[in-house]
Amino acid sequence: MTDKILTEQHGDIARIIFNQPEKRNAVSLEMWEAVEAAVTRFQADDSVRILILSGAGGKAFVSGADISKFESERASEEAVAHYNATTKRVYDMVEAFPKPTIAQIDGFCIGGGMALALCCDLRICGAGASFAVPAAKLGLGYGYYGIKRLVDVVGPSFAKEIFYTARRFDAEEARVMGLVNRVVPDDQVAQVAEETARMIAGNAPMTVGSVKFIVGQTVAPESARDLAGCEARVKACFDSQDYIEGRRAFMEKRKPNFIGA
Repeated sequence: MTDKILTEQHGDIARIIFNQPEKRNAVSLEMWEAVEAAVTRFQADDSVRILILSGAGGKAFVSGADISKFESERASEEAVAHYNATTKRVYDMVEAFPKPTIAQIDGFCIGGGMALALCCDLRICGAGASFAVPAAKLGLGYGYYGIKRLVDVVGPSFAKEIFYTARRFDAEEARVMGLVNRVVPDDQVAQVAEETARMIAGNAPMTVGSVKFIVGQTVAPESARDLAGCEARVKACFDSQDYIEGRRAFMEKRKPNFIGA
């Protein structure tokens, strides 16, 4: 583990914090490995209902790879393959995380940081945030799944513009593209992310989880869609104690107490 990745849990809300603000939260291999361990732990913890990913320091979410580590972490083909496999595994884990995820974006969200944010369900950013994928300025190849995630969120035309130009764009452009859900004042990003998380965490976990699963199926290839799994999750919601509790709370005009069962 490393102190450059911090984890917190307050009630049913968990956080993973990229903690290298002096490098705009650029990520090294050991940091990716620590994120993998944290995601695994929070996924297995039934007390966690939502996960927020953020960057320390208020100046960056994640600004991509830690270039200062390239000599030690990407010195051979085998090392490059290991690094790439680790990052892909983390992106896939965050995307497949069965509970809702929020990217809390302060400042720079560049390269691998934008790739990570795209794996989250919701993206909330400050008005001063900036985004870019500089692969074309570095001569890097960009894999299918990374591009597909961007296309799924912003569509093919904006995805092409982002990759072709490799330029930096601001929060308002990100909102227009559909890259972020909300743009808020810079000093309110953490507060709004927390409030959104609490709102989601207070809703029926089985309903929220089923929606996440079903939305994922809608963007999967038609031949790979698990429609039976979708139906089973909907049925489980109607058969749950939470459905009974939700109806009672509505009739009694009180806030429901959902237990996720």
